[in-house]
Amino acid sequence: MDPRAMVQTMISLASASLGLVAALAWNEAIKALLAKLNLGDDLTGLFSYAIIATLVAIIVLIYLGKLASRIGGEAAFEREAEG
Repeated sequence: MDPRAMVQTMISLASASLGLVAALAWNEAIKALLAKLNLGDDLTGLFSYAIIATLVAIIVLIYLGKLASRIGGEAAFEREAEG
């Protein structure tokens, strides 16, 4: 087995695992904030949370795509206009 491939796989798995832990922590923090604002179980609060999470995900993915192209890598996705 190629040691580089094994290390790269380990880094990918660790990154995904730590990303999940961070996402769950943010999930709890945002839920607590919505509860403090009395929007925790309210439909408005749930939709606000979903919209905020989606916007953050979009911003992070756009930034990472630009970063990947800047350093010579390829992004995992391409917009139709770029193709």
